[in-house]
Amino acid sequence: MDRMLYTRRLSWVDTPPPRLDLGQETGESLILTLPLRGLMRTHPTDIISAMLEMLSVFESACEDGDTLRRLSAMASDRGSWREAHALFQQIRQKTLKAEKRRDELALAQYAFEEICAKTLYNLSHSPAPFDADSAFWVVPSAVALGRRLGFAEPAQVTSLLRM
Repeated sequence: MDRMLYTRRLSWVDTPPPRLDLGQETGESLILTLPLRGLMRTHPTDIISAMLEMLSVFESACEDGDTLRRLSAMASDRGSWREAHALFQQIRQKTLKAEKRRDELALAQYAFEEICAKTLYNLSHSPAPFDADSAFWVVPSAVALGRRLGFAEPAQVTSLLRM
C-alpha cells in the first residue's frame, strides 16, 4: 500500500517505485521507495499548513514583517482569501521599490510573499486567477528567502524538507 498514490480523480493507482540507474559498472538498478503514509502523518499535508509554517519562520527573521503577518492572518481565515489579490498588489508595490534600490533580500522576501498571496487568491476560486502553478512555487521561494537570510539548511524553512 505504501507504493500507492492518490490521484486527483480520487482513485488509487498502483505505481512502480522510481528507479535510479547506477550505471554500467554494476549492472544493477537501485529501487528507491518513499513510505507515503508515514510522511503524510509527520509533515503538513496541505499548502495552507505549509505556508503558515513558513510565514511564521520569516515573521521573526525579516525586518519588514507587516505583509508576512497579514498573509498569516489571511491564510488562517478562508473567508479572507479573496482579499489576497489586493494584498498581492500592495506587495508588488514593495517589490518595485526594492528593485529600484537593488535590495536583494527584500526582493526574495517579496517574491515569497507575492506567491503566497497568489496561492491564497487562487484557492478562493475567484474569477481571474493567477497562474495555476502558483502553489508549486511557495516552497522554492521560501528556500530562496531562507538562503538570503543565512539559513544553512532548507529544512529550517519548512518541515516538508526534513528527512
